[in-house]
Parts: sequence; C-alpha cells; structure tokens
Amino acid sequence: MRGLNNMLPENALLIIIDIQAGFDDPKWGARNNPEAESNVRRLLGTWRKSGLPVVHTQHLSTEEASPLRPGQPGCEFKSEARPESGEPVFGKKVNSAFIGTELESYLRNQGYDTLVIAGLTTNHCVSTTARMAGNLGFKTYVVSDATATFERKDHEGRHYSAEEVHAISLANLHEEFATILSTETVIESVRP
Repeated sequence: MRGLNNMLPENALLIIIDIQAGFDDPKWGARNNPEAESNVRRLLGTWRKSGLPVVHTQHLSTEEASPLRPGQPGCEFKSEARPESGEPVFGKKVNSAFIGTELESYLRNQGYDTLVIAGLTTNHCVSTTARMAGNLGFKTYVVSDATATFERKDHEGRHYSAEEVHAISLANLHEEFATILSTETVIESVRP
C-alpha cells in the first residue's frame, strides 16, 4: 500500500468525470475553480506514471441544444484530460456514471474497490457518481480542487455563486458518501 495512512491501495482507480469542451460554453454562467482542469492533468500524470488505473466518463446529452450532445465540438474531451490508449471511456446520458453504463460491473470484475473522483461538475455528475459509489460500497474520495461548477438560482430565484454551490456540494458528500481531499494530498499519497 502507498501513503495516505495506508487508506489508498495500489489499485485505487481514478475516475475522470466529463472534462468536455462544452463546459466552456458561456450558457452555463460563472464558474469557480479555473484550476480544476490543470489539477486533473496533474492527477492523470501522477496516476499514469505510477501505472495506476484510470477510467473516464463522457456525457452524451440527448438534449438537442446541449453543447454536450454527440456530434457537437463540445462533446469532445478537453486536452487536459484526453483518454490514453487502454483507458476505458464510459458514455453516459444521465448524471450518474453508474446508470446506463457498464462501470459498476467493470469495477467489480477488475477488483477495484477504491475510487478517486475528479471532474465536472461538482454538484451534478461528480456528486451523483460519488453518492452512488458510496451507496454501492466503494471506498470513495472526491478531489476538491480538481472539480468545479457553475452559479445557480434556486426555486425562489435566490442566486448562489459557483463557489458556494461547490463548497456546499462537497460538504454534503464529506464523511457521508466520500472523503474530500485536495489534489496535492492525493498526489503525495501515490508518489513512489
């Protein structure tokens, strides 16, 4: 076992959620954490150098106007997180990477029980995937500064900044569905 107080096993799997060009579209509104993709790149570099397993998800929207719809440039992966040969990609049509995909069976067949999750967006696909991972019995970590989200309005029209949405989403996950860690903590835990 590597560092992180021996909690992160050698075969911990990194899941990169939906790092797609369509999230650069201004339609989403103001965003927090402009360093998220850079931190994802750092995580991927460390994981790949250490020979640890990586999987990616790609949101394949069924909404006609979505920049994440297949066939649109926004559906493509950003350069910071393009899958390499041998890294599985699970296409999904909903927020959870477990619904309508073979992700769970892949993880169980390969013997992965520890997941480290990063990507877009904190309160949607990252949170939903982490919640389901925790409920399915996987030891789950979410990398706080390798995720990001957008501002939101609630049902009464109140505005919440992207940073508020991000922080509350992580607070809801921590010690209930997942453990929240920083990029640096995760990288230090897997360096030989």
